[in-house]
Amino acid sequence: MRDGQRSLAPRPRAEGVLEARRVLRGERVLLRPLASTDLRRCVKWFSDPQIIRFLGRDAPVTLAEEERWFRDYERRTDEQIFAIEVEGQHVGNLGLHKIDRVHRKAEVGIVIGEPSFWSHGYGTEAMRVVLRYGFDVLGLNKISLDVLEYNTRALRTYERLGFQREGVHREDIYKDGRFVNVMRMSILARELREGPAA
Repeated sequence: MRDGQRSLAPRPRAEGVLEARRVLRGERVLLRPLASTDLRRCVKWFSDPQIIRFLGRDAPVTLAEEERWFRDYERRTDEQIFAIEVEGQHVGNLGLHKIDRVHRKAEVGIVIGEPSFWSHGYGTEAMRVVLRYGFDVLGLNKISLDVLEYNTRALRTYERLGFQREGVHREDIYKDGRFVNVMRMSILARELREGPAA
């Protein structure tokens, strides 16, 4: 941009990116900042084979590993991780990662770790809440995600939310003795305003 010219696009709010203590509310879900006291529950989830088969990891995590990760996370300004609560119970996590204030984009990831809360729409609602936060508060233009090709339930959910398929990372992950394709999907701010997640 030349001197004297001004961008007409809304500028991202730096304080929003740096604010890692915001609580977001939906109709049935509450998204609060992930706390160190949540880590034991996260270790349980990330050691459950029926959960990690849908994630880009193969081995269970240890509490020490999670604590090291959390200490590093607390120093970061390009990431916000929320604990998903339903009626006061921590049932999963949702994160905005690689928050880029220059190009106004981020990546999103979600896990519902408590199987009894699957298939009730809590993850979908949590995603709607965080998409609005990313676009309306952080000023993002694009939010992307990666999903394993065989996770058809998640693919359908993301498409209902308005995510578009951008392409395929071919044989990108090695899981259960075979290479697996990873689907790349994204949604733009204007698509959220105009689409099914609005």
